[in-house]
Amino acid sequence: MTLFEIALLAGSGLVAGMINAIAGGGTFFTFSALVATGVPAIAANATSAVAVTPANITSTLAYLPEIRRDAGRFKTLIIVSVLGSLFGAWLLTRIENAQFRALVPWLILLATALFFASPYIKRFTSRHHTEATTQGPLRRFAGRIFQTVVAIYGGFFGAGMGIMMLAGLSLTEQENFHTLNALKNLLAMLIQITCIALFIFGGLIDWHACFLVMAGAIGGGWLGVKVGRKLPEKVIRWVVIGTGAMLTTVFFVRG
Repeated sequence: MTLFEIALLAGSGLVAGMINAIAGGGTFFTFSALVATGVPAIAANATSAVAVTPANITSTLAYLPEIRRDAGRFKTLIIVSVLGSLFGAWLLTRIENAQFRALVPWLILLATALFFASPYIKRFTSRHHTEATTQGPLRRFAGRIFQTVVAIYGGFFGAGMGIMMLAGLSLTEQENFHTLNALKNLLAMLIQITCIALFIFGGLIDWHACFLVMAGAIGGGWLGVKVGRKLPEKVIRWVVIGTGAMLTTVFFVRG
């Protein structure tokens, strides 16, 4: 590994940590940097997931009081999240690199579109959540089905998963925002930990690259809090959207 590649991987982790601390979307940077340094697409996806996990665990721990209080009421969501992520990760281990590479631009396009639409999704779900007065069995069942789909996607690729999850939970669970956000963080953490176990067992992780990205991401998460106080979230969002659009184009052109 060259000095440039080391700097690129650590730098991508640093940027991803900062972006995730402020607005989310850091996977764009880590996945692309790993591919650029020669890591096969599937291994890059798995390695990126492992590298950003410490930050996700930290985010979940920040909501520990809410999780302790409410997690027991959401056992079925936890179960379908773990099972769905196992299936998604299993699919990733069964697909060929060339096939996954062909899907990458579409997956990044989907994640970019979700990130672009996230303020509108939050506005819509907030309004719907406020107006909704009942939570019947059909609504709860639909929520579990939707969460299963999100978990499968999270196990397979994952970028934009949090946005999809929060939107679904807002539409189907009659809870306040802090409870929903705590639940979203818990489910996202469980999905990633489940995937990581399968990725490690399948030998998909490039550990040298992983530790470089992880070190940068940890530093970036700390730095992101400081930068976030000075830089408007809107600027960060457009940087992520622009990066996602650029990467979508690059991966489509390269094929």
